[in-house]
Amino acid sequence: MKLVFEGIVQGVGFRPTIYRIAKGMGLKGYVLNKGSEVEVIIDRDKDKFIEQVKKNLPSIAKITSIKTFKDDRIFDDFQILHSEKGTRHSQIPPDVGICDECISELLDKNNKRYNFPFTNCTICGARYSLIKDVPYDRERTSMYKFPLCNSCQNEYVDPLNRRYHAQTISCPKCGPVYHLYDKNKKNLGSKEAIKRFANQIDAGKIGVIKSWGGMHLCCTLDEIPRFRKWYNRPQKAFALMVRDFETAQEFGEISEEEKKFLLSKNRPIVLVKKKKAELASPGLDNIGLFLPYTGLHYLLFKSLKSNALIMTSSNVPGEAMITSDEEAFSINADFYLLHNRDIPNRVDDSVIRVWKGHKFFLRKSRGYVPDPLPVDYDENVLSVGAGENITGAFSSDKQIFATQYIGNSKYYSTIEFLEEALRHLMKLTMKKPGIDAVVMDLHPAYDTRIVAKKFAEEYSVPLFEIQHHWAHAASLLVDRRVDECVVISIDGLGYGADKNFWGGEVLVSNFTDYKRVGHLEYIPLLGGDAATHDPRRLVFAIFKKLGKNILFEGKEADVLSKLMNKSPLSSSMGRILDALSCYLNICCKRTYDGEPAMKLEKYLAMGEPKYSFDVDVKNDVIGTVDLFRQLDEMIKKSLTEKDKAEYSYSFVNAIINSLSDIAVENAEKNSINKIGLSGGVSYNIPINKMFEEKINKAGYEFIVHNIVPNGDGGISIGQNAIIGNKF
Repeated sequence: MKLVFEGIVQGVGFRPTIYRIAKGMGLKGYVLNKGSEVEVIIDRDKDKFIEQVKKNLPSIAKITSIKTFKDDRIFDDFQILHSEKGTRHSQIPPDVGICDECISELLDKNNKRYNFPFTNCTICGARYSLIKDVPYDRERTSMYKFPLCNSCQNEYVDPLNRRYHAQTISCPKCGPVYHLYDKNKKNLGSKEAIKRFANQIDAGKIGVIKSWGGMHLCCTLDEIPRFRKWYNRPQKAFALMVRDFETAQEFGEISEEEKKFLLSKNRPIVLVKKKKAELASPGLDNIGLFLPYTGLHYLLFKSLKSNALIMTSSNVPGEAMITSDEEAFSINADFYLLHNRDIPNRVDDSVIRVWKGHKFFLRKSRGYVPDPLPVDYDENVLSVGAGENITGAFSSDKQIFATQYIGNSKYYSTIEFLEEALRHLMKLTMKKPGIDAVVMDLHPAYDTRIVAKKFAEEYSVPLFEIQHHWAHAASLLVDRRVDECVVISIDGLGYGADKNFWGGEVLVSNFTDYKRVGHLEYIPLLGGDAATHDPRRLVFAIFKKLGKNILFEGKEADVLSKLMNKSPLSSSMGRILDALSCYLNICCKRTYDGEPAMKLEKYLAMGEPKYSFDVDVKNDVIGTVDLFRQLDEMIKKSLTEKDKAEYSYSFVNAIINSLSDIAVENAEKNSINKIGLSGGVSYNIPINKMFEEKINKAGYEFIVHNIVPNGDGGISIGQNAIIGNKF
């Protein structure tokens, strides 16, 4: 009997598990890695064997299908055969945190891997970040430069050893090495490099650490003010890597669900309610925490006095993360801890927010990519996403694979990274040759369109444009395996079918069409993109429509007034939140994407619906300008923090009630029983709660994201599904 296992079955200890089960059952035959699948021949007891395989599956393995074929060949024993190239289609395991057994060896003075930062085995360590091709064998990874010593080779060939065919194993005798460098690129040697680096960090220095899929900048919490000035990030939140879970509890209020993800093998950054370290995330009520996930991190904290470090991606904001030593030296940090293993694939830290059991991916990357999603089409469709926080996606054989987080497409390095990541994903996952279609955003100025056009010309295939918020809606449909839904799509900006900028939309959506059935009132973006960086312009435009000048006067007010009828129009919920944040004097200057709205969330979380607003809805357009008039008339005195919370909650809740009413009306009209929420604003937990309460009360199921990023990181998935369903 021949069994063919498909799924995540390479580089995860799957074959030795098969071997041990077969030998234990006294079966005869073989197990063979064929590139996209694992082939097993056994002479009897198929059902019992499959049952045992599922029961003893390695922690990061995943079986998606088991096919059976008749095979009457006779064997004398059970053995593991050498890999064959097989088909191209494959599911590669993601990078996962070091396992407990490897940590134990790492800290055991009597073990050959004592203090060896690259310690790993078949169920842990770097995977996707170092894979160059399939089948997943050492020569196709960045470990090919490090031939195994005799001791590691003996582990590698022993089917009963947990490092059997672990492609990335090594030890101090044969593996990569860390060296310490100063800011002048001087190599200070490898001896106790990690300990010496830790001492410098404790002494207040800023360091760069080369890890699996890129590099981190790090410093102690006491150095945050200097670090912000040096790195030119005055307000943006930084994640903290903490020594252990007990330390994490000092910095945040952590629910059981959040604890589960913090301790998971995926080791994402988890946003939790902040207890302290205000300087790490100024003005926000949450903080990003994550635990050590490599041998290096454990050794670093072993030598550190500090229990927590700022640990942020080493890159120019928005650009691709740095992977080479030369690029790292250009940062001009105080010290560098660099290893001599190449990084073929950049893989940033994943960032999640947990709500009611759902994962809201702000950034989906290390630990979760590649992570295929099932679809109903088998065409090879390539999609390039939107403009910021982008990912690309490629579909093959009824699955969509998204790239890791890429960044902001206005930077040339990021566009290069997008193309590289897509080509790599195609190489690893493509089952049939070629591309059938390419998809891009409708926005004519997005630089991702350059990549889309290049692929379309190269493969001589049709190129499609998809409206931004429909793609958001479709990404939710893919995520939740739903064919049709009324989706409330709320974000910063997306180019609309009427050439205005949408962002507060109610869409009746499926994969073949959408209908815009409601939206927020248009307001002018004075100076275009300048209004997104200076929310005072939004407030000025709103009150100018009310016949009143506010926040600007004199020549500035005159110039802005002349722009009122010349500027692009926006129905964006994100911009309304920015304007509200500025009007209430919470945040009037944007130093990073989404800052005013994000700082408003703290007040929404504290607020309650104390005040009543009369929302004017005409022809399914929700009047937001008049809400500001009402707010302005309500406020008679200087506001306390509690006042700001109550006004902001009441204001936002009024808009959400109106959006929900339109959604419910159209769900009923179209016999749809689900109403969903997508877009960048849907990361906001108080807003989710408001929508859920209103929609559930109306008798409809409220659905949110769980696998696909809520924001623009999910656009490529939605684009792909829309065009894939056209075939």
